[in-house]
Amino acid sequence: MTESVRQFWDEQAATFDDEPDHGLRDPAVRQAWAELLLPLLPEPRQVTDLGCGTGTLSVLLAEAGHDVRGLDLADEMVAAARRKAAAAGVTAEFRQGDAAEPPYEDASTDVVLARHVLWAMPDPGEALRRWTRLLRPGGMLILVEGRWRTGEGSAGIAAGECALLVREHRGEAVVRLLPEPVYWGKEIDDERYLLVSAR
Repeated sequence: MTESVRQFWDEQAATFDDEPDHGLRDPAVRQAWAELLLPLLPEPRQVTDLGCGTGTLSVLLAEAGHDVRGLDLADEMVAAARRKAAAAGVTAEFRQGDAAEPPYEDASTDVVLARHVLWAMPDPGEALRRWTRLLRPGGMLILVEGRWRTGEGSAGIAAGECALLVREHRGEAVVRLLPEPVYWGKEIDDERYLLVSAR
């Protein structure tokens, strides 16, 4: 990733949690994400949150008893994530680094989680290859992605395209569309989804 990208996200850190699905400050939105993600991991697992931002999902999972490590390109995001974990009274490891090239050993985690990250990778297929190598046998890949409308057109990655990319590296890719406003704190008219690959 370029220095300009890192700087952009550093500048976003102060207001990043203002979006309902980023900060999960609304109890209903937070509960919706908990009910979506926690049943996927019924027992404590080692979770690697790539592109963790301000650590909201990392903290949510740590509160549920998981051993979480988060990685983000932006130093300010990492600092915010550390503050958030401390305020919640949970232990989670956060470090600065590029999700396109995670600085972790192969087969070092049970779960790779990435929310709104894959679409931004210079080479999504190569990123997935690296991410899946981090998984131990029986590990799980969890992606939250979307194809969003913007003022200039669209951005993101469509569910079908994402599933095809994942299946190049994994045996399955199960997609659940997430149109419900409770996940986003507002009505949406674009495509947003959860993709889970357990094998």
